[in-house]
Amino acid sequence: MKNSLKFIAVILLAIFFAGCSFREPEPYDYSAFLQKRPHSILVLMPTNDSTEISGPAAVLANAVAPLSEAGYYVFPVALVNDTFRQNGISEPSEIAAVPLNKLDKIFHADSVLYINIKDYGTSYAVISSSTKVVLEAKLVDIKSGTTLWQGQAAAAEDSSRGQSSLLGMLVSAVISQVANTISDRSYDLAVRADAYLFSRNCRNCILYGPYSPYYGKDAQLHKDR
Repeated sequence: MKNSLKFIAVILLAIFFAGCSFREPEPYDYSAFLQKRPHSILVLMPTNDSTEISGPAAVLANAVAPLSEAGYYVFPVALVNDTFRQNGISEPSEIAAVPLNKLDKIFHADSVLYINIKDYGTSYAVISSSTKVVLEAKLVDIKSGTTLWQGQAAAAEDSSRGQSSLLGMLVSAVISQVANTISDRSYDLAVRADAYLFSRNCRNCILYGPYSPYYGKDAQLHKDR
């Protein structure tokens, strides 16, 4: 009897601690964002941790649409990059190192968006290939340097998915490699990764901007109250 009671007590304790370990994550802190309420965003050329030199341009080009749709004025990226180039700055790392006060003096933006590419491109193995784009971003107030929002997102495709035989996986890998050589699958995934990164109304998503009809009506804000 005593052994049974001990066993039940152990089970109950295990259930209790398991429940504690799966607590809902803390709500995202939007206090700095709500205090500054940026209207305009200066998107800088993304820095790149991958080996694909085409990654920054693809990610930058596809960041404008979701941010504009979210309700922000986004400075034309071609004009911004030409401005840097005319001043002898072209490398993403150099652009990211420009002091905020200089960016403010030139562009007069409310905020600056820094994007970093953690992974970009297709990797090949004997029986599979994997294409992925992994991004992280940080939105900073141009006057104070305060971080207003930060997030991360990824998009990926695996050629071996759904293949049950070795021959099927080999054929799929060959087809995928040829297809990726002809068309840039990474670019398509960059479109998706940017869309995920700058989506709205999820737990830690960027908030709607002042040019959106949903401004101030973000579901996560009302949920957190």
